[in-house]
Parts: sequence; structure tokens; C-alpha cells
Amino acid sequence: MSLFKRVAIIGQGLIGSSLTRAIQARQPDAEVVITDASPKVRQRLRELGLGQAKVTDTSMEAVQGADLIIACVPVSRIGSVAEEIGGHIRPGALFSDVGSVKGAVVRDVTPHLPPQIHFIPAHPVAGTEHSGPDSGMADLFENRWCILTPAPDADQAAVEKVRSLWQAMGSTVEVMSVEDHDYVLAITSHLPHLIAFTIFHTALRHEEKTHSEVMKFSAGGFRDFTRIASSNPTMWRDIFLNNKAAVLGALKEFQADITALAAAIERDDAEKLVDELSKSRLTRRKVIEKEHISLAPKKAKDEIAIVPPYGWSD
Repeated sequence: MSLFKRVAIIGQGLIGSSLTRAIQARQPDAEVVITDASPKVRQRLRELGLGQAKVTDTSMEAVQGADLIIACVPVSRIGSVAEEIGGHIRPGALFSDVGSVKGAVVRDVTPHLPPQIHFIPAHPVAGTEHSGPDSGMADLFENRWCILTPAPDADQAAVEKVRSLWQAMGSTVEVMSVEDHDYVLAITSHLPHLIAFTIFHTALRHEEKTHSEVMKFSAGGFRDFTRIASSNPTMWRDIFLNNKAAVLGALKEFQADITALAAAIERDDAEKLVDELSKSRLTRRKVIEKEHISLAPKKAKDEIAIVPPYGWSD
């Protein structure tokens, strides 16, 4: 028995198309209606078929009669999606999203939803460096976290239905405040991406300045960083700007730590270096040994961080 009779998924990038596939595989009785702002993507969706999912040309068509609407679009566009469809959602329906920043989403979405619509923000912590509807995988969310950030006064029955949906997709669900989510993600995802972009540009600038083939000798760790740095620049611009306070706070902490390590190297403080490097090693071991959720989804490469859902049009 499906949790929802009709689910509308707006946006069919990696996350949206994976969710379309996952719901059809795990909730086969649910009617799934999908759309995307890009005509190119909609054409590709029709070519792919994606099971029995119905493709509509507009978001307003997609949400007609839906029990659940999930916006799988860039963080900066979720508010405009809510504004577009707010007057077309049936009373009592649930609205959710998959953005990796929650404070900005709550701020932008809330004014456009009627009081009788239940808004339950969500963030599936899953992704690869790939994008577009061809990249979607039905098992992308297996053994991954999904974080819900409902308002304190949110309808608990609605929260539990969204929790149950993500559990049915194979995810382990955690509920936390918007503020906690945004800081946690700033540390575990947004800061690593910012560092990856910076390391890549440092190496590229050195290569251009010295006319040497720095990239030719890239080891495994550097290749992982450059893979992350190949993520959609518009997407990450939106994330950094929409989670500005938390990202800057994490960055300042990191700057203090890296400055301390630089000072230890400069003064040949071997004891300090061993102490700090040992902490990092133990932390990595603790994550692997105590985290029961897999570090990577099936058929996807290991991810240091989260790649939010962007469609082809981005």
C-alpha cells in the first residue's frame, strides 16, 4: 500500500529523477507526475519513459490533485516554485524539497504556501558528481541519511508520512532544527567543496605560472578533490550565498586550524604535527566504525560531500 496516491516531483536532475525511479520501484501503487523547467529535459524524460510516470509541461499541471509535492530544484528556485504552485495545491497536501540549505528555503517558501498546506523540508544526503535525468538511480538513497527540518509546530502526522516515505526509499531519517542542519552541512559538505575548489585553482594557477605539468602527477587524493571541484558552479554559488553565515563560520574555524598547522610546520614542531594528524586519523576511523550508514550509494562513487539536485538546465 503506497503512502501517497499521487506524488508530483518538480525538477528531474540527479535527485529528482532518482526519486522518480525509487518511488515507482518501492511504492508501485503511487501515481507519479513529473516535470522540469527545461523543455530539453522534459523531452528527454519522455524519451526515457521512466516507468509509468506522467510528464507535464508545467508545475501547475503536475501538482493538480497531488497528495505530496517535492521540489527537486536549486535552492535559489524553490521559493519561486512555491509561489507558482501555492494556489494550485489541494488543501491538506504536503510540500517538501530536497535542498541542502534549509534556512533560506524555509524563508523563501513559507510566504507562498496557504496555511492548510503542510510544509516538511527534507534533505536526502546523497549524490554523485553526475547530473541530469539519465544519471538517476532507484537505489541512490539506500543506506543514506535523509534529514527533515520541520517547524516546531508542524503537523506530526505529516512529518511521519514524509519520514516513512524516505525510509521506504532506503534512507535513515533524522529530524533536526533548520539551524543545526545548516551548520552541520556547512562543516561536512559546503566547506569541503569550498576547499576543493580552492585547491584546484591553486594547482591550476601554479601550473600556469611555472608552465609545469602539475596536474599530470595528481595522486588519488587530489583526483578526489578535482572531481568534487567539477561540480556545478552555479549550484555551489547558490549554496554558499544561501548558507552564508554557517559557511563563513566553518571557514573561520578551518582558517584557524590551518594557520596552527602552518605554524607547527614552520617551527619544526614534530610533536604538534603528529598529535594533530593522529586526531584526524582517529576521527576517520571513528566515522567508518560507528557510522552504520554506507559512505557511498550503490553504483555511485564515494562522495566526500553532498551534491544537491540540479537539473540539466542549470
